[in-house]
Amino acid sequence: MAEVKQLRDYQVDERMDIFVLLKEVDPRVTQQGKRYLAVSVADRSMEIRGMKWDATQEEADTLQAGMVIFMTAVRQVYQDKPQLKILSMRPTRVGEPQDPSDFMNAAPMKASEMEEEVSALIFQITNATWQRIVRHLLSKYHDEFYKYPAAKSNHHAFAGGLGFHSLSIARLAQAIVKQYPGVNASLLYAGALLHDLGKVIELTGPIATQYTTAGNLIGHIVLIDEQIVLAADELHLDLYSEDMLVLRHTVLAHHGLMEYGSPVRPLIKEANILHQLDELDANMQSFDNALAETEPGEFSQRQWALDNRNVYKPDLK
Repeated sequence: MAEVKQLRDYQVDERMDIFVLLKEVDPRVTQQGKRYLAVSVADRSMEIRGMKWDATQEEADTLQAGMVIFMTAVRQVYQDKPQLKILSMRPTRVGEPQDPSDFMNAAPMKASEMEEEVSALIFQITNATWQRIVRHLLSKYHDEFYKYPAAKSNHHAFAGGLGFHSLSIARLAQAIVKQYPGVNASLLYAGALLHDLGKVIELTGPIATQYTTAGNLIGHIVLIDEQIVLAADELHLDLYSEDMLVLRHTVLAHHGLMEYGSPVRPLIKEANILHQLDELDANMQSFDNALAETEPGEFSQRQWALDNRNVYKPDLK
């Protein structure tokens, strides 16, 4: 039996008849008043944007983000990026693929494996205040932590990406505390596990991920600080104790710069380390994403998540 081709397998100007996950659909109107759809579709090989010109009212009404569709399209290039000219698209029918998870990338670890490692890490948070906060919030958002992506479209933008990214940073933190004895391991581990947890409120979930109203208006950094404050109140902890202040600061400062969304810059060692590890892990995933779509000896397309660099994939034996 011939192997089923995925989106990445099609070449420029090649026609495809394929089942895909409809991740975004935006009805628009041209200057001439003609209706069209700007969409984003995906399977496990890649995500790609496309245009369906001369869209019908029925297509605009029935096609919804998060559904599996059958699409006929031609792969093209627009502004040095792959794009689809969509000839037709429709929801799948009975007997055809309908499960969005069949078209989604997922973390390279099962949720149960991540949970086991996170549970062991929590025991290494020896400060009682920080451990109670972490346990409380990871229990409150248990399912979301292991199912949600860590981003809408950049690093770790796959199901389970939030837990995997947080755990990856915690592993890096374990190496850091061995290298630099003066680092408070408990604070760094707590910050690693909590820093992006606000994304369970900022994002809609792993299928056709979008920003929520709270995500757009407030953002995950302030949202997780709010959750830490609420947890402290429920656990009857002193919000202005040294323990609570440095934990909140470590989480609030993890983007490093105020223009990147942090309300404060890192002013303690652990906050600065968390920021650097967050940058490292996000950049490594962005490199992996780019290189997965690049042939050896070639440069990638420009990567917005990597300051619009065209990264190179060495042709090494």
